[in-house]
Amino acid sequence: MTTSHLSVGFIGLGAMGRPMAANLSGVFTTKVQNRTTDAALSHEQEHGTLAVADLTALSDVDVVCSCLPTDAEVAEVAQQLGPRLSEGTIWIDHTSGAPGGARRVGEQLARCGVRYLDAPVSGGVAGAEAGTLTTMVGGDEAALDFARLVLETTCDRIVHVGPIGAGMAVKAVSNALLATSLWAAAEGLAALTKAGVPASVALEVFNGATSRSFATETLLPERAITREFPFTFALSLLAKDVDLAGGVLADAGFEASVLEVVRELTRAASDELGPGADHVELVRIVERAAGIELG
Repeated sequence: MTTSHLSVGFIGLGAMGRPMAANLSGVFTTKVQNRTTDAALSHEQEHGTLAVADLTALSDVDVVCSCLPTDAEVAEVAQQLGPRLSEGTIWIDHTSGAPGGARRVGEQLARCGVRYLDAPVSGGVAGAEAGTLTTMVGGDEAALDFARLVLETTCDRIVHVGPIGAGMAVKAVSNALLATSLWAAAEGLAALTKAGVPASVALEVFNGATSRSFATETLLPERAITREFPFTFALSLLAKDVDLAGGVLADAGFEASVLEVVRELTRAASDELGPGADHVELVRIVERAAGIELG
């Protein structure tokens, strides 16, 4: 089977998975499966994929892609589907999960002759729609070489970061840094607003200086300042990733003093704002404490 004739099965049509699978369908024969079958049927109608209700209908694909909430869900579907896949099948896991969970899934699939790559992505829904995501890949380089054509359809930056589990570790730390920058920028802007400096003016300064970040350049101007908070990435999932990052540091023998504070803040914000809150809405907690709005 040449890479130009690969068939792909995509499991998980959430905010990121839906546009990623749509991009794949323009290049490969793509089957889609979701916990709620209606989402798969809708994807089929909109993007020309083939909706399947049962995981076993993916048993004939060359590449499986998964994009699920946690590694626990990946382990569950791997247990069902792995033994039905042909030897040599590649499994690309875009889930943001625990490194240890990725290693266990990799071992589970290896017993079935399936090659597993943990390949979480970064770039948000806009990046998923544009096919410009960054993926950090853990696993065998030969498997990555085979899977590269599939990854290049959804990502414009593919970085091999180490063995299985390394991709999940890098993604967890990356999202913890995102949370840290959001909290720090929101607190700084709140203080400046109370001092009479408009948040938009302060951001103009930050973004022309070494203090700039994705939070100051994109998230805060487009959401906190405009007061529009589209749901693109759940605050609860960000809290989960910060927890995972703490585990990465603990496994390395480091005391995560800064990230521990960020973990407590992010978990408390998620609990307070509820499951429907987008990750950027954590700024509302800072605003309430300061008695101001940034917009």
